[in-house]
Amino acid sequence: MKLAKAWRLGMKDMQILPPPRHRGHQLKKPTWILVLISLVCMFLVVAYIYPPQTSSACYIFSSSGCETFSSWLPPPIREFSDDEIASRVVISSILNAPPIHSKNPKIAFMFLSPGSLPFEKLWDRFFQGHEGRFSIHVHASKEKPVHTSRYFINKEIRSGSVDWGKISMVDAEKRLLANALKDPDNQHFVLLSDSCVPLRDFDYVYNYLMYTNISFIDSFEDPGPHGSGRYSEHMLPEVEKKFFRKGAQWFTMKRQHAVIIMADYLYYAKFRDYCRPGMDGQRNCYSDEHYLPTFFHMHDPNGISNWSVTHVDWSEGKWHPKSYGEKDVSEQLLKNLTSITESVHVTSEERKETMIMPCLWNGMNRPCYLFARKFSAETLETMIDLFSNYTSSSLSSSSSSSKTGERDS
Repeated sequence: MKLAKAWRLGMKDMQILPPPRHRGHQLKKPTWILVLISLVCMFLVVAYIYPPQTSSACYIFSSSGCETFSSWLPPPIREFSDDEIASRVVISSILNAPPIHSKNPKIAFMFLSPGSLPFEKLWDRFFQGHEGRFSIHVHASKEKPVHTSRYFINKEIRSGSVDWGKISMVDAEKRLLANALKDPDNQHFVLLSDSCVPLRDFDYVYNYLMYTNISFIDSFEDPGPHGSGRYSEHMLPEVEKKFFRKGAQWFTMKRQHAVIIMADYLYYAKFRDYCRPGMDGQRNCYSDEHYLPTFFHMHDPNGISNWSVTHVDWSEGKWHPKSYGEKDVSEQLLKNLTSITESVHVTSEERKETMIMPCLWNGMNRPCYLFARKFSAETLETMIDLFSNYTSSSLSSSSSSSKTGERDS
């Protein structure tokens, strides 16, 4: 009872307390802050859509100029031209089309040579016993070849002149691809030079190429003068500098990619016109080192290996790779080449950054190289004598390749 009485008393006392004072007027909402924020946002949007054109205007945003201001803005979405849209539709359609399986899948071996092939006898040994699983195509740019192997007789295609470093080199590659594509059984295409030799037996090469779903195209970013330094802004807008890549021209390519190269004209024309020796007076650009690496980096980066299966030794630091003479060739040399499992790229910057990546075949680290160059003609007899020895170690490997690899063409 006392508690209840005390409680009522407390309530009664509270009612007696004077009510809180109310100010004569309420605070106005901070509308000026909202107006200021709106003006700033409008200012930024206008500056983004219509960027300042003078350096003095840039310093309104930052003391370091327009570059700093634009660095944290999202890149503007570029509208593709009609030609780009058409090209991308064709490329996408070919990449997404269901594969056409052949009952007798073959590899097309495409030889790019000025004339006769000095290693025909060695290749004859390589092809023996595998008739029906390969085709041969020879582009002889200077003189009609004299053949020493029955496999090469009447295999020349109509050829054109080829100048080192010029677009005619790419034209010759496309000419070989076009002729090889006429055979629907050709499912993979290998580009070789007259100084190339096989490092493995035919079965190993066949399984290595046919039981994977990528093209072995070399492609890497070189920010130095002999990489991105060769880029020309005339390639814009289709080819941006950030996509420009470099790589060896010696590729192996699945049929799907070969068809895409035949269909492309837009990007080919950019490299034909703006990637050539003597660009802008002094800068040299070589389309055979940049066209395919850049093209596939842009359109199917996951469909290429980013390394070539043809070994070349650039350790001498010259314009041309090391050439192997008779004194250089030994079983140990060939064993060393076939045991390499990492691909190495070196940039052309002054500090020369070295990039190393494992050679992955269907996700497994495997030897990188199936072929090698540049071997001089004087090494022919030694290479023939060594052939059965240095390729015999690949027989067990090729057998396991065919079991573990699933062909997904």
